This record gives sequence, structure tokens and C-alpha cells, in this order.
Amino acid sequence: MLGTFQQSNLRIEIAASEQKISDSLLCPSQFQQWLFPQTFSTGMPDRLCAGASFTSWLGPVSIQHQVETASPNGLQILMSKGVDGYQEWHWGEGWVQSRLAGVSALQLNLGQTITLLRLKVFLTRS
Repeated sequence: MLGTFQQSNLRIEIAASEQKISDSLLCPSQFQQWLFPQTFSTGMPDRLCAGASFTSWLGPVSIQHQVETASPNGLQILMSKGVDGYQEWHWGEGWVQSRLAGVSALQLNLGQTITLLRLKVFLTRS
């Protein structure tokens, strides 16, 4: 894998319930809305669970995702191809936290920051 090792931990407050945050992170029909223009493979389950796998694309870069754990307040995903690493999400009433580590040519910290801000805007408008 070409790129550099990067890691980032971010936590933000969001005026949303734990359930709304959970649905936004675990339901593909919802996260596909706020992660646009990132696109996703077809045939994803209604709700992510351990063992689920899917591919996403950010322009020409594909990222393979393998869900390791999915719970009412946490998600851990292993990634390969465009990013070799993992991302963990944890959330509760009014907050969400993301930890990301991996090797990639992409700017992971910038992408993670934009992702959290897009999630916040999505939940604020819902």
C-alpha cells in the first residue's frame, strides 16, 4: 500500500438523540445521504452488522469495508485497498466520536473532519 500511516481521533457534540445518531451510522440508506459524493456497492443490508462487507468509492479510489462489530452505540470497520486500516465510531446522547488509523495517500484527517461535520449537518436538519 502506498501512502503514509495516519491516525486521528475526533469527538463532536451533536444536537441529536443516541438513536438518531445510531441510525445515521448503521443504516446504509441514511449514511449514503450524508456521505455523498462517496458512492457504495449495491446489496447492502438494511442495517450494518458484524460480518457485513461493502465497497465505497471516492472518485476513482475504492475502499473495501469489513464490519467487525456493530452495536447500538459503536461500530468498528476494517478497511483495505484505498485505505489499509480501521475506523471506530462510538456515540451517545448528543455526541459522536471517531477514531481512524491507516495507511493511505488520501488525507485521512481532513476526510474524517469533513465526515463528522456532514453528519452533524445531516442530523441537525433531520
